[in-house]
Amino acid sequence: MRMLVHDFSGHPFQVQLSRELSRRGHDVVHSSCAGYVSGKGHLVAGPDESLTFETVGDGVVLAKDQFLKRLLQEVRLGFELVRHVRRVRPDVALMSNVQIPTLTIFALAMMVTRTPWVLWHQDVYSVAMRSFAGAKLSRSFRYVAGGVAVAERWCSRRSSAVVAIADSFVEVHRQWGTADKVTVIPNWAPLDEIVPRERKNDWSVEHRLDDTLTLLYSGTLGLKHDPALLVSVARRVREAGRDVRLVVVNEGPAVEVIRAEAARHDVPVTLLPFQPYERLPEVLASGDVLVVLLDQQAGAFSVPSKTLSYLCAGRPILGLMPAENLAADLVAGVGGGVFAPAETAMDDAATWVAELLGDPERRERIGADARALAEREFALSDCADRFERILTASGR
Repeated sequence: MRMLVHDFSGHPFQVQLSRELSRRGHDVVHSSCAGYVSGKGHLVAGPDESLTFETVGDGVVLAKDQFLKRLLQEVRLGFELVRHVRRVRPDVALMSNVQIPTLTIFALAMMVTRTPWVLWHQDVYSVAMRSFAGAKLSRSFRYVAGGVAVAERWCSRRSSAVVAIADSFVEVHRQWGTADKVTVIPNWAPLDEIVPRERKNDWSVEHRLDDTLTLLYSGTLGLKHDPALLVSVARRVREAGRDVRLVVVNEGPAVEVIRAEAARHDVPVTLLPFQPYERLPEVLASGDVLVVLLDQQAGAFSVPSKTLSYLCAGRPILGLMPAENLAADLVAGVGGGVFAPAETAMDDAATWVAELLGDPERRERIGADARALAEREFALSDCADRFERILTASGR
């Protein structure tokens, strides 16, 4: 069967699924948006691989902090995605992390061409936008969120099937009338690509982090995150007597926020752009504690995939996130620290980190438990079996 897997973000585990589907004999095209700046997976075919990698949106750099400009860009990407699908001519398409304006145009075109497609539902965008209206966004965004909700529901109804990443999504689909075609398959991370490495490695030496206690964040920072909390917890850890350095691997407006906050509070910080995917295991191994950040408003409808990569890397995790989030259960289950993403919780979070930094054996034990959980839960064959059944049943 000819399959198109389009993951707007270009993240690692979606790529791994495409590779596995190709290995099983399917004709797979994996595509992503070139204009979305984030940590990418391994988006190049190996010499023995038959799948094809393509991009849409070449030459577009998404204006994350300019709503109208980004809306127009996402509309344009919708038409580019439709042209892409017409070139590929798949029997079935799988859509992941696609922005709602883009997805709406895509879904309309698939309805006209009668091309079956499956929604891999990673975020409930309308719920997130509504929760941020009046807080990080103006109150008028409540009306925008209403329009997004209508479009997101319509797209879900037009899909042949829906794969949701957490049980919490099912109630939303029940309200939309689409729960009968939802299958819950939690996200995972590629165990064979993100592996534990020595704390002192080539990357940590290159960036002079090999002999420094580090609190490391690697990943995107947007509306769902408060980057100032990274500096806040690092400052309090230092006040508790641990000479820790904050390391942030990110690109975008949050970088300047962190830089300014760190300078104001005299917190040593290393700010780096997204690193090549093949170096990610070294990057993550360079953190004595890895940080996950997610706003309270994001609730249970966004599961940060970086948590899964951190577990694969076998490092202790500090989760500044809502307790009801699926990722919070994973972090707490291996001895990590989970605290509310608010200033009022930073003293407790810093105390946990400071104690952990003073106990190397405990850090090693938590890291080993994290990797063991990943090895138990992230079996690709089981996930691929379920996706293959859904895609082949949906295909024409």
